[in-house]
This record gives sequence, C-alpha cells and structure tokens, in this order.
Amino acid sequence: MSQTSSTSVQRSAGNGSPGAIKLSARGLTNQKLVVKESRRAQRKATVNFLIDSGAVYRLVPSPTLKKLGVRPHRQVDFSLADGRTIRRRVGDAYFELQGEGGASPVIFGEEGDKPLLGATTLESIRLILDPFKRRLIPMRMLLV
Repeated sequence: MSQTSSTSVQRSAGNGSPGAIKLSARGLTNQKLVVKESRRAQRKATVNFLIDSGAVYRLVPSPTLKKLGVRPHRQVDFSLADGRTIRRRVGDAYFELQGEGGASPVIFGEEGDKPLLGATTLESIRLILDPFKRRLIPMRMLLV
C-alpha cells in the first residue's frame, strides 16, 4: 500500500525531461556523502550532492538507490516553482560524512533530476550549512 503526501521543491529553468528537478550551480555548495541502504550495509556509493538547507528531502538517482538495495515505500507529490506537480517514489537510506551518519527519507530521482541534500539529512548527521563560508560544520546539539 502506498501513501501520498505533498511538499515543495524549487525548480529553475533549464533543459531536461519534463518535471526534472533542476538547480542552478552558481554560488551553491556541493558535498560528497556516502549513501548506503542501512548503517551496517556493505554496499555503498559516493554521491556529490547540492546542499540546499531549505530543502526537506534529499534526492539520489534511482539507479544508484536500486544498486544499493534501497526500496521505495511510498509516492509523494512535489510542487514545482512553476506550479506543476510531479510524483516521485520515496524510501529510506543511510547517509554518512567523515564517519558520522544517519538515516533519512530519500527521493528516487528520475532522469534529469540532480542529487540534492536538505536540512533533514544534515540534521540526522549533526551538520549545518555555514551560509557565509558555504561549508558544512558540526551542529551544536541542544536538548531543550
């Protein structure tokens, strides 16, 4: 049984397949992270992500997730900046940077979609984006 929910994803103009999630590369931050099916999984892939601290989900190309054994468990409708709605499959994967990691929902990207890393994944591996130096830094953990 699949669930459907809604959220927003920004889209910039560009060539590609209809509904492809495209992002401009000017002045943005990229970071390579290890992606696995789970913390203990042996199979892994290194993916170069665009960091978007305003994004909720993260996106990994579908063929990469399939090779790692990640399976979708629902479909989600995403609203694009131009007003259109696209549907993508969503599952869960494990993301790791320099030995720190955490599980997070992941969008199964389709042709033309670019790898994207958002706030929820950053929080799961205790990192935040320094907007001035455009780099990831450790998050101060608060228990309040």
